[in-house]
Parts: sequence; structure tokens; C-alpha cells
Amino acid sequence: VTLALTVFQGRAGDHNDRGFGGAAAIGAEWQRRLGLTAVTVGTPKPPLNTGWREELTAAAPGLEAMSQRYDDIYSAGQTPVTALTRCAVALATLPVVARYHPDALLVWFDAHGDPNTPESTTTDFLGGLALSGPLGLWESGYGSGIAPVDAVLGGARDLDPYERQLIDDGVVRHVPVGPAMLEKLDEAIGGRPVYFHLDCDVLEPGLVPTDYRVSDGLLFTELAGVASRLAANRVVGVEVAEFEATWSDTGEPGDPRPLLEALSPLVGG
Repeated sequence: VTLALTVFQGRAGDHNDRGFGGAAAIGAEWQRRLGLTAVTVGTPKPPLNTGWREELTAAAPGLEAMSQRYDDIYSAGQTPVTALTRCAVALATLPVVARYHPDALLVWFDAHGDPNTPESTTTDFLGGLALSGPLGLWESGYGSGIAPVDAVLGGARDLDPYERQLIDDGVVRHVPVGPAMLEKLDEAIGGRPVYFHLDCDVLEPGLVPTDYRVSDGLLFTELAGVASRLAANRVVGVEVAEFEATWSDTGEPGDPRPLLEALSPLVGG
């Protein structure tokens, strides 16, 4: 397997500018661990902190470039390993994954789930629509291609009524944090190829700096267990989002090393 490392640096509905440095730190550590040279996509710009429509328009140059980058990776027969600033960049990456790997399952670990639509959103936040575009629940402009039945949510616990309903109705499957998590994950993925999306807020608060802090999250040991189980299948890509460069309360830099150590089974290092 030939890995292709990418660091996203464009706008993507950012609340603050810490995601740019966060993605860069993840990318730099992966470069060191994997011996790869990262390709950087997009240019940092000041956060707009506005509604999803304006954010989607502002993000267009970076998202279009990211879609093209994934096209280039997969057409070359490579596997993407990607450091994203924010979840919303998945609007561009996942439809390309679906085009090249229609048999793959999307495994989306995130405290929130993000399957809101423009009609259901209560926050007007672009990141809350990140999964629903690729699932074809709204037209983002970047395509879709992933059937809801082919998406597995993991660790979602800060859910609004619409998101909860999707899970309760079985539209999307959910693997909650807890003692039976790996057993449920095993049932959900079987032997299918997998693409893994990690939003760092799925982790227990205090492990890495993120925009959101949601209690009862995954520990690094539990994430390592998830990574090991996924790695037993064919892994067609990995993306990590929402790691911030510094802790908002202290300004101390975040350390990506324990996170990437936990994920190492997925990328071989």
C-alpha cells in the first residue's frame, strides 16, 4: 500500500484559527513517523464565524482543491492519510472515496455525528452538515455517493433530536462508547473495506485540544483498539479533523504523538 499524506489549510467553517496549526502539527508528526512528504492544500485565512451558506462559499477554493487532490491520490492507486482542520472538509473528500471505493464503509467517529441538513440544523454551523452532504441528504455542490446504510457512527453522544432520530430509526448505525464498543464495531463492519474519519472531540476531554469538549469520550487505549479492529480490514483511507494547535485555556501546544500512536495500526506507523 502506498500512502499519500495531505495537510488541509483552507477555510472550512472555522470558529477560530487553531485548526490550521493543529492540522499542520498532525501532518508534521505523520511525516516523521511515516517518512512521507505532505502535500499542503489551501491557504489559512481569518475565521468568519458565520452561517453555513457563507462559510461554504468561502471554503470553495480549498474544498475544490481537496476534491482534486483525492482524485489524484486514488487515480494513482494510493491511499490517503489526511490531516484536516475541520470536519466540514469531509464534504469534499468523502464523495471521492465513494467514487473510487463504492464497496467501502465510512466509519465516522465524532462526539456529534454531524448528519444534520440545512433544514434540520439548529446551529447554522457548516461542520454540523459535514456528514449529511456525502450521504446525499442535501446538495453541497461536492457530490455524495455514500448510502446512509454504509455509514457507521462511533462515539456520538452530543446529539440533537434530528440526529438521535436518524440513529433510533436505523437510518445510520451507531457504535457507542462503552465496554461493548469493539464487539458492536465488529458487527457493524464485518469484512468490508473501511474509510476512517476521526473528529478529535470524540476523545475524552483533556487528551487533545479541540473546539468542543464532550464528556464520556474515548481514551487513547480505546481508540487504539478501534484502530486495530479497523486495520484487520482493508483500509482505503484515514482522515483526522479538529485537532487544535493549542489549548484554548492555557495556550500550551497540543501533543499529537499519543493520538497518532493510537492510530498507528491504520497507517502502519
